Amino acid sequence: MSANLQVDTRDTFVHSIGRMVIDMVALAGDVTLFALQMVGWLLVRWPRGNVLWPVMYQIGVLSVPVIIVTGGFIGMVLAVQAYEQFALMHMENQLGTVVNVTLLKELGPVLAAVMLAGRVGSSMSAELGTMRVTEQIDALTALGANPVAHLVVPRFLACFLLIPMLTIFADGIGVLSGWWFSTQVLGIEGFHYWHYSRNYVNAYDFWSGIVKSVFFGATIAILSCHRGFHSRAGAEGVGRAATEAFVYSFVVILMLDFLLGFLLMEFYGVMWPSQAGLM
Repeated sequence: MSANLQVDTRDTFVHSIGRMVIDMVALAGDVTLFALQMVGWLLVRWPRGNVLWPVMYQIGVLSVPVIIVTGGFIGMVLAVQAYEQFALMHMENQLGTVVNVTLLKELGPVLAAVMLAGRVGSSMSAELGTMRVTEQIDALTALGANPVAHLVVPRFLACFLLIPMLTIFADGIGVLSGWWFSTQVLGIEGFHYWHYSRNYVNAYDFWSGIVKSVFFGATIAILSCHRGFHSRAGAEGVGRAATEAFVYSFVVILMLDFLLGFLLMEFYGVMWPSQAGLM
């Protein structure tokens, strides 16, 4: 009897894994079809200004305080964590190099996208989920209007255009906060801080972070709108949709960060092989 129980337990575990894999594949396919439908409407019909500008204000302007706090503390935290290791090697004057390179290439785009996924993505998902629960999306369809064109396309454009700009703003705040903390608190000479940064931080470091942020913005918009459109009934369904929007966006952002970092490194090595070893 114990052998039968062990077999049943294994069967249940295998079934659970199979069900999870099938659900993930189905979700990926559904999100892909949703994104293709959104792109199709984007190519056919550009949203009107009175629809697009309020969405851009909500996503862009109201996110500035979050970006200021995020960028400011990223720069200072990097300076604090790197200073001890550099001091052991008597290389304190080169602290600006690691702070600025890490900020521009990795932590600036990723942490800014994660914060915006929490603030913007969850908000969009909850808003669209409420519209689904209260049948406002069904009402748009009944009136002959396509809800994807009217609700998803403006939000996608706002995230696609503004999240890279917010990332640049976060990078700038982080660079300044790292410089201020390094020079005023850690006692590093400002000339050496900027001198080594200028020698080792190049255009690739900056543009690689911006390219990543473009994909991060598109990911946040598509996943958040998709979860809102497929929200279940009730307050619990809307809350679950908002949670899933953030969790899915966070996981995909990390995956894209790894994939894009590898692809951009390979692209840079092919286009400029003489400088690839200096990255």
